[in-house]
Amino acid sequence: MKLSFFGADQCVTGSCHCLEVNGKRILVDCGLQQGRDEVSNAEFPFAAGSIDFLLVTHAHIDHSGRIPMLLKQGFQGRILTTRLTADLLDIMLLDSAHIQEQDAEWKNRKAERSGAPKVEPLYTIEDAARVRSFMSTCEYHQQVPLCEGVTVEFVDAGHLLGSASILVTATEGGVTKKLVFSGDLGNINQPIIRDPSHFTGADYVVMESTYGDRNHTEVWSYTDDLARIIDETIGRGGNVIIPSFAVGRTQELLYFIREIKDQRMVKSNPDFPVYIDSPLAKKATTIFTGDLRGYLDEDALALVRDGTHMFNFTNLRMTETSEESKALNMDPTPKVIISASGMCDAGRIRHHLKHNLWRKECTVVFVGYQGEGTLGRTLLEGAQSVKMFGEEIAVNAEIENFQGLSSHADRDHLLSWIADFKAPKPQHVFVVHGDREVAPFFAQTLQGMGFEAHAPQYTEVYDLIAGAVVETGYLPERKMKTAGGKISPAYERLVSVGQMVMESIKRNKGRDNKSLAKFADQLRALLEKWEA
Repeated sequence: MKLSFFGADQCVTGSCHCLEVNGKRILVDCGLQQGRDEVSNAEFPFAAGSIDFLLVTHAHIDHSGRIPMLLKQGFQGRILTTRLTADLLDIMLLDSAHIQEQDAEWKNRKAERSGAPKVEPLYTIEDAARVRSFMSTCEYHQQVPLCEGVTVEFVDAGHLLGSASILVTATEGGVTKKLVFSGDLGNINQPIIRDPSHFTGADYVVMESTYGDRNHTEVWSYTDDLARIIDETIGRGGNVIIPSFAVGRTQELLYFIREIKDQRMVKSNPDFPVYIDSPLAKKATTIFTGDLRGYLDEDALALVRDGTHMFNFTNLRMTETSEESKALNMDPTPKVIISASGMCDAGRIRHHLKHNLWRKECTVVFVGYQGEGTLGRTLLEGAQSVKMFGEEIAVNAEIENFQGLSSHADRDHLLSWIADFKAPKPQHVFVVHGDREVAPFFAQTLQGMGFEAHAPQYTEVYDLIAGAVVETGYLPERKMKTAGGKISPAYERLVSVGQMVMESIKRNKGRDNKSLAKFADQLRALLEKWEA
Protein backbone atom coordinates (compact mmCIF):
# COMPACT_ATOMS: atom_id res chain seq x y z
CA MET A 1 0.00 0.00 0.00
CA LYS A 2 1.80 3.09 -1.28
CA LEU A 3 1.08 6.78 -1.80
CA SER A 4 2.86 8.72 -4.56
CA PHE A 5 2.92 12.50 -5.01
CA PHE A 6 2.57 13.70 -8.59
CA GLY A 7 1.48 17.33 -8.22
CA ALA A 8 0.86 20.29 -5.87
CA ASP A 9 3.94 19.20 -3.91
CA GLN A 10 5.39 22.36 -2.35
CA CYS A 11 3.43 24.34 -4.95
CA VAL A 12 -0.21 25.40 -5.23
CA THR A 13 -1.46 23.95 -8.50
CA GLY A 14 -1.51 20.66 -10.39
CA SER A 15 -2.96 18.53 -7.58
CA CYS A 16 -2.38 14.83 -8.25
CA HIS A 17 -1.75 11.96 -5.83
CA CYS A 18 -1.75 8.21 -6.44
CA LEU A 19 -2.76 5.46 -3.98
CA GLU A 20 -1.73 1.87 -4.79
CA VAL A 21 -3.77 -0.88 -3.10
CA ASN A 22 -4.08 -4.57 -4.01
CA GLY A 23 -2.52 -3.97 -7.40
CA LYS A 24 -4.92 -1.13 -8.26
CA ARG A 25 -3.83 2.47 -8.83
CA ILE A 26 -6.22 5.18 -7.61
CA LEU A 27 -5.51 8.76 -8.66
CA VAL A 28 -6.87 11.58 -6.50
CA ASP A 29 -7.26 14.69 -8.70
CA CYS A 30 -5.54 15.39 -11.99
CA GLY A 31 -4.96 19.13 -12.09
CA LEU A 32 -3.36 21.53 -14.51
CA GLN A 33 -0.06 23.05 -13.44
CA GLN A 34 -0.27 26.83 -13.69
CA GLY A 35 2.10 29.79 -13.65
CA ARG A 36 5.47 29.23 -12.02
CA ASP A 37 4.32 25.81 -10.74
CA GLU A 38 4.34 24.34 -14.24
CA VAL A 39 6.80 21.47 -14.76
CA SER A 40 5.44 19.85 -17.90
CA ASN A 41 1.69 19.74 -18.40
CA ALA A 42 2.15 17.63 -21.52
CA GLU A 43 3.65 14.68 -19.65
CA PHE A 44 2.65 12.61 -16.62
CA PRO A 45 5.26 11.01 -14.34
CA PHE A 46 3.30 7.74 -14.76
CA ALA A 47 1.62 5.81 -17.55
CA ALA A 48 -1.93 7.07 -17.95
CA GLY A 49 -3.12 3.59 -18.91
CA SER A 50 -1.87 2.18 -15.58
CA ILE A 51 -4.45 4.18 -13.59
CA ASP A 52 -7.60 2.23 -12.66
CA PHE A 53 -9.65 4.92 -10.89
CA LEU A 54 -9.71 8.70 -10.63
CA LEU A 55 -11.36 10.48 -7.67
CA VAL A 56 -11.99 14.22 -8.23
CA THR A 57 -12.34 16.49 -5.19
CA HIS A 58 -13.75 19.48 -7.10
CA ALA A 59 -14.00 21.17 -10.47
CA HIS A 60 -11.34 23.89 -10.27
CA ILE A 61 -8.88 23.49 -13.13
CA ASP A 62 -5.82 23.13 -10.87
CA HIS A 63 -7.47 19.92 -9.60
CA SER A 64 -9.16 18.71 -12.79
CA GLY A 65 -7.60 20.39 -15.82
CA ARG A 66 -5.54 17.44 -17.09
CA ILE A 67 -8.34 14.85 -17.01
CA PRO A 68 -8.93 15.07 -20.80
CA MET A 69 -5.20 14.55 -21.32
CA LEU A 70 -5.31 11.50 -19.05
CA LEU A 71 -7.93 9.98 -21.36
CA LYS A 72 -6.03 11.07 -24.46
CA GLN A 73 -2.94 9.21 -23.21
CA GLY A 74 -4.70 5.93 -22.47
CA PHE A 75 -6.76 6.03 -19.26
CA GLN A 76 -9.65 3.54 -19.49
CA GLY A 77 -10.81 3.45 -15.88
CA ARG A 78 -13.63 4.96 -13.85
CA ILE A 79 -13.92 8.58 -12.69
CA LEU A 80 -15.86 9.20 -9.48
CA THR A 81 -16.96 12.55 -8.08
CA THR A 82 -20.01 14.32 -6.64
CA ARG A 83 -23.03 15.07 -8.81
CA LEU A 84 -22.51 18.83 -8.92
CA THR A 85 -18.76 18.56 -9.52
CA ALA A 86 -19.58 16.40 -12.54
CA ASP A 87 -21.98 19.07 -13.82
CA LEU A 88 -19.36 21.81 -13.40
CA LEU A 89 -16.67 19.67 -15.03
CA ASP A 90 -18.86 19.38 -18.12
CA ILE A 91 -18.53 23.10 -18.79
CA MET A 92 -15.13 23.86 -17.26
CA LEU A 93 -13.20 21.17 -19.13
CA LEU A 94 -14.77 22.21 -22.44
CA ASP A 95 -13.81 25.81 -21.69
CA SER A 96 -10.26 24.71 -20.80
CA ALA A 97 -10.05 22.70 -24.04
CA HIS A 98 -11.14 25.76 -26.01
CA ILE A 99 -8.33 27.76 -24.38
CA GLN A 100 -5.81 24.96 -25.16
CA GLU A 101 -6.85 25.01 -28.83
CA GLN A 102 -6.70 28.82 -29.02
CA ASP A 103 -3.24 28.92 -27.42
CA ALA A 104 -1.93 26.28 -29.83
CA GLU A 105 -3.39 28.15 -32.80
CA TRP A 106 -1.73 31.39 -31.70
CA LYS A 107 1.65 29.69 -31.16
CA ASN A 108 1.43 28.00 -34.54
CA ARG A 109 0.76 31.30 -36.31
CA LYS A 110 3.96 32.63 -34.75
CA ALA A 111 5.79 29.39 -35.59
CA GLU A 112 4.77 29.65 -39.23
CA ARG A 113 6.37 33.09 -39.49
CA SER A 114 9.53 32.11 -37.61
CA GLY A 115 9.98 28.62 -39.00
CA ALA A 116 9.69 27.02 -35.53
CA PRO A 117 8.02 23.58 -35.20
CA LYS A 118 4.28 23.54 -34.69
CA VAL A 119 2.69 22.55 -31.38
CA GLU A 120 -0.43 20.56 -30.51
CA PRO A 121 -2.93 21.56 -27.83
CA LEU A 122 -2.71 19.54 -24.60
CA TYR A 123 -6.16 18.27 -25.53
CA THR A 124 -9.06 19.20 -27.76
CA ILE A 125 -12.75 19.90 -27.26
CA GLU A 126 -13.39 16.33 -28.46
CA ASP A 127 -11.08 14.97 -25.74
CA ALA A 128 -12.90 17.02 -23.09
CA ALA A 129 -16.31 15.87 -24.33
CA ARG A 130 -15.28 12.22 -23.79
CA VAL A 131 -14.74 12.70 -20.05
CA ARG A 132 -18.43 12.44 -19.12
CA SER A 133 -18.69 8.89 -20.51
CA PHE A 134 -16.07 7.73 -17.97
CA MET A 135 -17.73 9.46 -15.03
CA SER A 136 -19.98 8.17 -12.27
CA THR A 137 -21.31 10.29 -9.42
CA CYS A 138 -22.18 10.02 -5.76
CA GLU A 139 -23.70 12.17 -3.03
CA TYR A 140 -22.06 13.33 0.20
CA HIS A 141 -21.65 10.60 2.86
CA GLN A 142 -22.50 7.80 0.43
CA GLN A 143 -20.31 4.72 1.00
CA VAL A 144 -18.98 3.70 -2.43
CA PRO A 145 -17.16 0.36 -2.88
CA LEU A 146 -14.42 1.15 -5.39
CA CYS A 147 -12.56 -2.13 -5.82
CA GLU A 148 -11.38 -5.07 -3.71
CA GLY A 149 -10.50 -3.77 -0.24
CA VAL A 150 -11.29 -0.10 -0.98
CA THR A 151 -14.33 2.00 -0.01
CA VAL A 152 -14.56 5.77 -0.48
CA GLU A 153 -16.77 8.48 1.00
CA PHE A 154 -17.04 12.10 -0.19
CA VAL A 155 -17.86 14.77 2.41
CA ASP A 156 -18.46 18.50 1.98
CA ALA A 157 -15.21 20.53 1.85
CA GLY A 158 -17.06 23.87 1.75
CA HIS A 159 -14.80 25.30 -0.98
CA LEU A 160 -16.94 25.24 -4.14
CA LEU A 161 -20.35 23.87 -4.99
CA GLY A 162 -19.88 20.09 -4.98
CA SER A 163 -16.36 20.20 -3.53
CA ALA A 164 -15.32 17.33 -1.29
CA SER A 165 -12.77 15.90 1.05
CA ILE A 166 -12.43 12.16 0.47
CA LEU A 167 -12.18 9.40 3.08
CA VAL A 168 -10.58 6.25 1.66
CA THR A 169 -10.73 3.03 3.68
CA ALA A 170 -8.19 0.59 2.24
CA THR A 171 -7.38 -2.99 3.29
CA GLU A 172 -4.37 -4.92 1.99
CA GLY A 173 -2.85 -8.09 3.44
CA GLY A 174 -5.17 -7.92 6.42
CA VAL A 175 -4.07 -4.37 7.31
CA THR A 176 -6.65 -1.56 7.11
CA LYS A 177 -5.76 2.12 6.80
CA LYS A 178 -8.04 5.14 6.69
CA LEU A 179 -6.80 8.04 4.56
CA VAL A 180 -8.34 11.50 4.26
CA PHE A 181 -7.58 13.67 1.24
CA SER A 182 -8.63 17.19 2.22
CA GLY A 183 -8.94 18.61 -1.29
CA ASP A 184 -9.26 22.38 -0.98
CA LEU A 185 -10.84 23.32 2.35
CA GLY A 186 -13.26 26.22 2.27
CA ASN A 187 -13.49 29.35 4.34
CA ILE A 188 -16.27 29.55 6.93
CA ASN A 189 -19.43 31.65 6.66
CA GLN A 190 -19.38 31.83 2.87
CA PRO A 191 -22.62 32.53 1.05
CA ILE A 192 -24.48 29.67 -0.67
CA ILE A 193 -22.28 26.74 0.37
CA ARG A 194 -21.80 25.11 3.78
CA ASP A 195 -18.78 25.21 6.08
CA PRO A 196 -16.22 22.41 5.65
CA SER A 197 -16.99 19.07 7.30
CA HIS A 198 -14.61 17.92 10.04
CA PHE A 199 -13.33 14.39 10.70
CA THR A 200 -12.70 12.73 14.04
CA GLY A 201 -9.74 10.59 13.01
CA ALA A 202 -7.71 8.84 10.30
CA ASP A 203 -4.44 6.95 9.92
CA TYR A 204 -3.09 9.32 7.28
CA VAL A 205 -4.11 12.80 6.09
CA VAL A 206 -3.14 14.50 2.83
CA MET A 207 -3.81 18.13 3.66
CA GLU A 208 -3.80 21.39 1.70
CA SER A 209 -1.88 24.40 3.03
CA THR A 210 -2.62 27.26 0.62
CA TYR A 211 -3.00 29.78 3.47
CA GLY A 212 -0.90 27.84 5.95
CA ASP A 213 1.20 30.87 6.88
CA ARG A 214 -1.45 33.57 7.24
CA ASN A 215 -5.00 34.45 8.25
CA HIS A 216 -7.56 36.33 6.25
CA THR A 217 -8.21 39.91 7.23
CA GLU A 218 -11.10 40.58 9.56
CA VAL A 219 -14.41 40.01 7.80
CA TRP A 220 -16.54 43.11 7.50
CA SER A 221 -20.03 43.64 6.07
CA TYR A 222 -19.40 42.72 2.45
CA THR A 223 -22.77 43.99 1.26
CA ASP A 224 -22.33 47.36 3.02
CA ASP A 225 -18.92 48.05 1.45
CA LEU A 226 -19.90 46.80 -1.99
CA ALA A 227 -23.09 48.87 -1.90
CA ARG A 228 -21.11 51.97 -0.90
CA ILE A 229 -18.66 51.55 -3.81
CA ILE A 230 -21.45 50.94 -6.33
CA ASP A 231 -23.43 53.90 -5.00
CA GLU A 232 -20.49 56.34 -5.13
CA THR A 233 -19.27 55.16 -8.56
CA ILE A 234 -22.63 55.17 -10.29
CA GLY A 235 -23.47 58.45 -8.60
CA ARG A 236 -20.53 60.13 -10.36
CA GLY A 237 -21.35 58.50 -13.70
CA GLY A 238 -18.75 55.72 -13.69
CA ASN A 239 -18.72 51.95 -14.16
CA VAL A 240 -17.82 49.38 -11.50
CA ILE A 241 -15.54 46.78 -13.09
CA ILE A 242 -15.15 43.50 -11.14
CA PRO A 243 -12.64 40.90 -12.38
CA SER A 244 -13.99 37.59 -11.12
CA PHE A 245 -13.52 33.87 -11.57
CA ALA A 246 -16.45 32.50 -13.53
CA VAL A 247 -17.29 29.61 -11.22
CA GLY A 248 -17.94 30.24 -7.54
CA ARG A 249 -16.88 33.84 -7.01
CA THR A 250 -19.23 35.31 -9.65
CA GLN A 251 -22.20 33.50 -8.10
CA GLU A 252 -21.24 34.81 -4.64
CA LEU A 253 -21.20 38.34 -6.04
CA LEU A 254 -24.66 37.87 -7.52
CA TYR A 255 -25.86 36.64 -4.12
CA PHE A 256 -24.56 39.82 -2.45
CA ILE A 257 -25.90 42.11 -5.17
CA ARG A 258 -29.36 40.55 -4.80
CA GLU A 259 -29.24 41.50 -1.10
CA ILE A 260 -28.11 45.03 -1.99
CA LYS A 261 -30.99 45.46 -4.42
CA ASP A 262 -33.56 43.88 -2.10
CA GLN A 263 -32.60 46.36 0.62
CA ARG A 264 -32.30 49.29 -1.84
CA MET A 265 -28.82 50.13 -0.52
CA VAL A 266 -27.71 52.01 -3.65
CA LYS A 267 -29.43 55.38 -3.40
CA SER A 268 -28.07 56.94 -6.63
CA ASN A 269 -29.83 54.24 -8.70
CA PRO A 270 -31.51 51.44 -6.73
CA ASP A 271 -32.11 49.47 -9.94
CA PHE A 272 -28.56 49.79 -11.36
CA PRO A 273 -27.76 47.48 -14.30
CA VAL A 274 -25.49 44.47 -13.70
CA TYR A 275 -23.80 42.59 -16.56
CA ILE A 276 -22.20 39.16 -16.35
CA ASP A 277 -19.83 39.22 -19.30
CA SER A 278 -18.55 35.65 -19.35
CA PRO A 279 -20.14 32.73 -21.24
CA LEU A 280 -18.61 30.29 -18.75
CA ALA A 281 -20.05 32.23 -15.79
CA LYS A 282 -23.45 32.18 -17.48
CA LYS A 283 -23.34 28.39 -17.83
CA ALA A 284 -22.06 27.94 -14.28
CA THR A 285 -24.82 30.14 -12.86
CA THR A 286 -27.35 27.88 -14.56
CA ILE A 287 -25.90 24.94 -12.59
CA PHE A 288 -26.03 27.00 -9.38
CA THR A 289 -29.77 27.44 -9.93
CA GLY A 290 -30.48 23.73 -10.54
CA ASP A 291 -31.05 20.84 -8.12
CA LEU A 292 -28.93 21.82 -5.10
CA ARG A 293 -30.47 19.51 -2.51
CA GLY A 294 -27.80 18.46 -0.04
CA TYR A 295 -25.35 21.21 -1.06
CA LEU A 296 -26.69 24.54 0.27
CA ASP A 297 -26.14 26.34 3.56
CA GLU A 298 -29.09 27.29 5.79
CA ASP A 299 -29.48 30.84 4.47
CA ALA A 300 -29.54 29.68 0.86
CA LEU A 301 -31.95 26.86 1.76
CA ALA A 302 -34.29 29.37 3.38
CA LEU A 303 -34.36 31.36 0.14
CA VAL A 304 -35.16 28.24 -1.87
CA ARG A 305 -37.93 27.21 0.54
CA ASP A 306 -39.29 30.75 0.37
CA GLY A 307 -39.47 30.57 -3.40
CA THR A 308 -36.75 33.18 -3.84
CA HIS A 309 -34.17 32.82 -6.58
CA MET A 310 -30.71 33.32 -5.01
CA PHE A 311 -29.54 35.37 -8.00
CA ASN A 312 -32.85 36.79 -9.17
CA PHE A 313 -32.99 40.58 -9.37
CA THR A 314 -34.07 43.16 -11.91
CA ASN A 315 -31.69 44.59 -14.49
CA LEU A 316 -29.36 41.54 -14.45
CA ARG A 317 -28.14 40.72 -17.94
CA MET A 318 -25.79 38.02 -19.19
CA THR A 319 -23.86 38.60 -22.39
CA GLU A 320 -22.95 35.77 -24.73
CA THR A 321 -21.30 37.06 -27.90
CA SER A 322 -18.18 39.18 -28.29
CA GLU A 323 -20.32 41.81 -30.02
CA GLU A 324 -22.53 42.10 -26.92
CA SER A 325 -19.39 42.40 -24.81
CA LYS A 326 -17.95 45.20 -26.95
CA ALA A 327 -21.25 47.06 -26.86
CA LEU A 328 -20.99 47.43 -23.06
CA ASN A 329 -18.10 49.86 -23.49
CA MET A 330 -20.02 51.94 -26.04
CA ASP A 331 -23.01 52.33 -23.71
CA PRO A 332 -22.64 55.45 -21.50
CA THR A 333 -25.08 54.17 -18.84
CA PRO A 334 -23.28 53.67 -15.48
CA LYS A 335 -23.25 49.96 -14.69
CA VAL A 336 -21.60 47.03 -12.88
CA ILE A 337 -19.63 44.68 -15.15
CA ILE A 338 -18.47 41.33 -13.76
CA SER A 339 -16.12 39.53 -16.14
CA ALA A 340 -13.34 36.93 -16.28
CA SER A 341 -10.54 36.22 -15.82
CA GLY A 342 -10.20 36.89 -12.12
CA MET A 343 -6.50 37.89 -12.29
CA CYS A 344 -6.95 39.96 -15.49
CA ASP A 345 -4.41 37.98 -17.50
CA ALA A 346 -6.88 36.83 -20.15
CA GLY A 347 -10.47 37.09 -21.25
CA ARG A 348 -12.96 39.88 -21.78
CA ILE A 349 -12.04 41.68 -18.54
CA ARG A 350 -8.95 43.10 -20.24
CA HIS A 351 -11.08 44.98 -22.77
CA HIS A 352 -13.23 46.43 -19.98
CA LEU A 353 -10.12 47.55 -18.12
CA LYS A 354 -8.75 49.19 -21.29
CA HIS A 355 -11.94 51.24 -21.64
CA ASN A 356 -12.38 52.12 -17.95
CA LEU A 357 -9.01 52.29 -16.18
CA TRP A 358 -8.26 55.78 -17.53
CA ARG A 359 -11.62 57.16 -16.33
CA LYS A 360 -11.37 58.71 -12.86
CA GLU A 361 -15.11 58.27 -12.28
CA CYS A 362 -14.82 54.46 -12.53
CA THR A 363 -13.83 51.86 -9.92
CA VAL A 364 -12.11 48.48 -10.31
CA VAL A 365 -12.95 46.07 -7.46
CA PHE A 366 -10.76 43.02 -6.87
CA VAL A 367 -12.54 40.20 -5.05
CA GLY A 368 -9.96 37.41 -5.16
CA TYR A 369 -6.28 36.58 -4.87
CA GLN A 370 -4.04 38.22 -7.49
CA GLY A 371 -1.02 36.07 -8.33
CA GLU A 372 2.50 37.39 -8.58
CA GLY A 373 3.23 38.82 -12.02
CA THR A 374 -0.42 39.18 -13.07
CA LEU A 375 -2.03 42.38 -14.32
CA GLY A 376 -4.33 42.30 -11.26
CA ARG A 377 -1.34 42.29 -8.89
CA THR A 378 0.27 45.13 -10.87
CA LEU A 379 -2.84 47.27 -10.44
CA LEU A 380 -3.11 46.47 -6.73
CA GLU A 381 0.52 47.43 -6.24
CA GLY A 382 -0.26 50.96 -7.43
CA ALA A 383 0.81 51.08 -11.08
CA GLN A 384 0.29 54.54 -12.61
CA SER A 385 -0.15 53.05 -16.08
CA VAL A 386 -0.26 49.63 -17.73
CA LYS A 387 0.31 48.44 -21.27
CA MET A 388 -2.66 46.66 -22.84
CA PHE A 389 -3.14 45.61 -26.46
CA GLY A 390 -0.03 47.55 -27.41
CA GLU A 391 -1.31 50.78 -25.84
CA GLU A 392 -0.26 52.56 -22.65
CA ILE A 393 -3.34 53.02 -20.42
CA ALA A 394 -3.30 55.51 -17.53
CA VAL A 395 -4.68 54.21 -14.21
CA ASN A 396 -7.01 56.95 -13.02
CA ALA A 397 -9.87 54.77 -11.78
CA GLU A 398 -10.18 53.94 -8.11
CA ILE A 399 -8.75 50.52 -7.20
CA GLU A 400 -10.47 48.61 -4.38
CA ASN A 401 -9.32 45.32 -2.88
CA PHE A 402 -11.80 43.16 -0.96
CA GLN A 403 -9.51 40.87 1.00
CA GLY A 404 -12.14 39.54 3.38
CA LEU A 405 -13.71 37.08 0.95
CA SER A 406 -11.76 33.93 0.17
CA SER A 407 -12.88 30.45 -0.79
CA HIS A 408 -9.90 28.91 1.07
CA ALA A 409 -9.61 28.19 4.78
CA ASP A 410 -6.97 30.36 6.44
CA ARG A 411 -4.25 29.22 8.84
CA ASP A 412 -6.41 29.19 11.97
CA HIS A 413 -9.21 27.27 10.26
CA LEU A 414 -6.76 24.75 8.78
CA LEU A 415 -5.35 24.15 12.26
CA SER A 416 -8.86 23.81 13.70
CA TRP A 417 -9.71 21.23 11.01
CA ILE A 418 -6.67 19.02 11.64
CA ALA A 419 -6.93 19.38 15.45
CA ASP A 420 -10.17 17.34 15.38
CA PHE A 421 -8.29 14.23 14.18
CA LYS A 422 -7.99 12.45 17.53
CA ALA A 423 -9.46 8.95 17.29
CA PRO A 424 -7.28 7.76 15.77
CA LYS A 425 -4.67 10.47 15.65
CA PRO A 426 -2.94 10.34 12.25
CA GLN A 427 0.30 8.42 11.98
CA HIS A 428 1.41 11.06 9.49
CA VAL A 429 0.13 14.22 7.80
CA PHE A 430 1.31 14.98 4.27
CA VAL A 431 1.19 18.74 3.65
CA VAL A 432 0.48 19.60 0.00
CA HIS A 433 -1.02 22.37 -2.15
CA GLY A 434 1.05 25.09 -0.52
CA ASP A 435 3.84 27.20 -1.93
CA ARG A 436 7.48 26.22 -1.44
CA GLU A 437 7.82 28.78 1.34
CA VAL A 438 4.53 27.76 2.98
CA ALA A 439 4.06 23.97 2.96
CA PRO A 440 7.25 23.09 4.94
CA PHE A 441 6.48 25.91 7.38
CA PHE A 442 2.94 24.60 7.94
CA ALA A 443 4.29 21.06 8.39
CA GLN A 444 6.55 22.39 11.17
CA THR A 445 3.51 24.02 12.77
CA LEU A 446 1.76 20.63 12.79
CA GLN A 447 4.84 19.04 14.32
CA GLY A 448 4.59 21.60 17.11
CA MET A 449 1.03 20.37 17.71
CA GLY A 450 2.28 16.81 18.16
CA PHE A 451 1.62 15.48 14.64
CA GLU A 452 4.14 13.62 12.52
CA ALA A 453 4.14 15.71 9.35
CA HIS A 454 6.18 16.75 6.34
CA ALA A 455 5.76 18.44 2.93
CA PRO A 456 6.43 15.79 0.25
CA GLN A 457 8.42 16.55 -2.86
CA TYR A 458 7.39 15.82 -6.44
CA THR A 459 7.44 12.03 -7.27
CA GLU A 460 8.04 11.01 -3.62
CA VAL A 461 6.64 7.58 -2.69
CA TYR A 462 5.55 6.64 0.85
CA ASP A 463 4.85 3.10 2.12
CA LEU A 464 1.67 3.40 4.22
CA ILE A 465 2.09 0.06 5.98
CA ALA A 466 5.79 0.46 6.80
CA GLY A 467 5.27 4.15 7.57
CA ALA A 468 8.32 5.36 5.67
CA VAL A 469 9.45 7.17 2.52
CA VAL A 470 10.64 4.51 0.05
CA GLU A 471 11.47 6.81 -2.88
CA THR A 472 12.62 10.37 -2.46
CA GLY A 473 11.25 13.10 -4.70
CA TYR A 474 12.68 16.38 -5.93
CA LEU A 475 11.71 20.02 -6.28
CA PRO A 476 11.44 21.01 -9.96
CA GLU A 477 12.80 24.34 -11.15
CA ARG A 478 10.18 27.06 -11.07
CA LYS A 479 9.17 29.10 -14.05
CA MET A 480 9.70 32.80 -13.43
CA LYS A 481 8.51 35.90 -15.23
CA THR A 482 10.93 38.72 -15.81
CA ALA A 483 10.71 41.93 -17.75
CA GLY A 484 14.09 41.35 -19.34
CA GLY A 485 13.52 37.99 -21.03
CA LYS A 486 15.60 34.87 -20.35
CA ILE A 487 16.66 34.15 -16.78
CA SER A 488 20.28 33.28 -16.14
CA PRO A 489 21.22 30.21 -14.04
CA ALA A 490 23.08 32.51 -11.65
CA TYR A 491 19.93 34.55 -11.05
CA GLU A 492 17.90 31.38 -10.48
CA ARG A 493 20.49 30.31 -7.92
CA LEU A 494 20.24 33.69 -6.18
CA VAL A 495 16.44 33.40 -5.99
CA SER A 496 16.78 29.87 -4.57
CA VAL A 497 19.13 31.13 -1.84
CA GLY A 498 16.69 33.95 -1.08
CA GLN A 499 13.94 31.38 -0.55
CA MET A 500 16.24 29.47 1.83
CA VAL A 501 16.79 32.69 3.78
CA MET A 502 13.02 33.21 4.15
CA GLU A 503 12.54 29.62 5.33
CA SER A 504 15.35 30.11 7.86
CA ILE A 505 13.68 33.30 9.14
CA LYS A 506 10.40 31.44 9.64
CA ARG A 507 12.15 28.60 11.49
CA ASN A 508 13.74 31.09 13.86
CA LYS A 509 10.41 32.51 15.01
CA GLY A 510 10.24 32.31 18.81
CA ARG A 511 14.01 32.42 19.45
CA ASP A 512 15.44 34.90 21.94
CA ASN A 513 15.60 38.56 20.95
CA LYS A 514 19.41 38.74 21.11
CA SER A 515 19.88 35.96 18.56
CA LEU A 516 17.18 37.38 16.26
CA ALA A 517 18.71 40.86 16.40
CA LYS A 518 22.16 39.45 15.53
CA PHE A 519 20.68 37.52 12.61
CA ALA A 520 18.90 40.66 11.33
CA ASP A 521 22.05 42.78 11.65
CA GLN A 522 24.11 40.26 9.68
CA LEU A 523 21.53 40.11 6.88
CA ARG A 524 21.26 43.91 6.77
CA ALA A 525 25.05 44.30 6.57
CA LEU A 526 25.21 41.85 3.66
CA LEU A 527 22.40 43.62 1.78
CA GLU A 528 23.93 47.04 2.35
CA LYS A 529 27.25 45.76 0.96
CA TRP A 530 25.59 44.59 -2.28
CA GLU A 531 23.41 47.68 -2.65
CA ALA A 532 26.40 50.01 -2.25
